[in-house]
Amino acid sequence: MESAPSSFAGYFDAQFAQDADPWRYRTSWYEARKRALTLAALPRARYRRAFEPGCASGELSAVLAPRCDALLCADFAPRAVQIARLRLAAFGHVRVERLAMPDEWPAGRFDLIVVSEIAYYLGEAGCEALAALATAALDEDGTLVCCHWRHGGEAWMVDSADVHDAFASQAQRASLHRVVHAEDADFLLDVWSAEALSVAQCERTG
Repeated sequence: MESAPSSFAGYFDAQFAQDADPWRYRTSWYEARKRALTLAALPRARYRRAFEPGCASGELSAVLAPRCDALLCADFAPRAVQIARLRLAAFGHVRVERLAMPDEWPAGRFDLIVVSEIAYYLGEAGCEALAALATAALDEDGTLVCCHWRHGGEAWMVDSADVHDAFASQAQRASLHRVVHAEDADFLLDVWSAEALSVAQCERTG
């Protein structure tokens, strides 16, 4: 297996230097559809404090923002952070910071954490650490989302199935309940919740 790049920030900055939207987040129907399915999978209509590590250019962040009172977005590539800040400038309750995962996990707790298309870049140990940090930082009524492309990428990336297995293991240890498990032809989507009741059950009991 090829080794990971010595500088992840440099690797991703090189992608964004060539193109402000290197993975076609803004123009791809695949990406738009995946965002819509991710939003639809959230068991709650609104969240107090959300965190999205690996936000890239901020396209997913922009559709999460209207459903959050506060949203922290992070990326470790300086160019991606610049682009995301411009993309999200209209949202006063959204912050974009340069943070390297998993070493610079932010302080505090969140009732929504969205890990999308980032964990497989971190290697097996980094992926395990990210999963442990995410479950530990989740509020008692929180939601954890994990979504990753299934068709591989760079030779050094962790397989998406292994990523989701790592998150599932940590979620089980944290007594979270898996409320969504979708095996799309192109991506895996898992959602865990601290709430054992389904959306419909919550509405009936509420």
